[in-house]
Amino acid sequence: MQSWAERRLPALTRYRRPESLPIELHRRRIYIVPTGFGLGFTVLLTVMLVGALNYANNAALLLTCLLGAASTASMLIAFRNLDGLRLTTIQAGHAIAGQPLTLQFHMQSAGRMHQAVYLEVDGQTQAFAIAPGDSTRVVFSLATTQRGWQPLPRIKLWTSWPLGLFRSWSWLYPQQSSLVWPRPEAHGPPPSQPPDDLHRRRLHHGEDLAALRDYRPGDPLRHIAWKVSARHHSLLVKDFEQPEGHEAWRLDWRQLSALDHEARIARLARWLGEAEAKGRRSSLWLPEEEIASGIGQAHYTCCMNALARLP
Repeated sequence: MQSWAERRLPALTRYRRPESLPIELHRRRIYIVPTGFGLGFTVLLTVMLVGALNYANNAALLLTCLLGAASTASMLIAFRNLDGLRLTTIQAGHAIAGQPLTLQFHMQSAGRMHQAVYLEVDGQTQAFAIAPGDSTRVVFSLATTQRGWQPLPRIKLWTSWPLGLFRSWSWLYPQQSSLVWPRPEAHGPPPSQPPDDLHRRRLHHGEDLAALRDYRPGDPLRHIAWKVSARHHSLLVKDFEQPEGHEAWRLDWRQLSALDHEARIARLARWLGEAEAKGRRSSLWLPEEEIASGIGQAHYTCCMNALARLP
């Protein structure tokens, strides 16, 4: 019955344009159809009514009327079980193309109890209940295939509570998209860096001994290695040094002109991931955006978002 209604009356069973959050369900957007069990129960009540009238059986007639009244009341309760529900926010996690994207739907009650409500997204269904004035969070994993903005599919809310005789449902079209990160290439060369990057050092007195060097005028006398110098023809001085922090990886779109558009994005994504894993600072230059040198999860997220937004 529900599928037939959607095919025959598409203008009544779904909204055509995306909506901004929050979205609240009301009587104009909640639809009700009898379930298969409800249709069978209606046929049973009809047979009971005909038999009670034919045999003038008051007890059977009273039972039929009571069951009919209960089924009618269940239709109203099924409607009220959705009426007043609000979808307040949708939180999307970070995902690389091909990996599932985590979505958190925050539902809120308008002041009444909502029981056995089902939220259906992209073929996945989860049930939840909300106490009066309370809120809950429903988590889904959405499949991704390519980088960029991915619009959310339509969301279906439905319930057949309390007796399963009627199903009430509504469609939600949130005006929201999630940004999917590009998939890094599996293998490739490291980024080109200055050749002396790993050997840059700076003088740092008071730390560990790095090496011995020849005496230079102005060196403190307390740094002279007298015992070692006695075995040599010149004075040797203790040199206290420590490695300088690694220079930032300068990731530049222009340096990958030999690759096509998507291959450039995949390589830059891999380099960003390696820099984050090694704790290296990195900067990113793109045709329409330049991100200064930085480190940490926030910097990595900013750079991957910039790659995902490229046309």
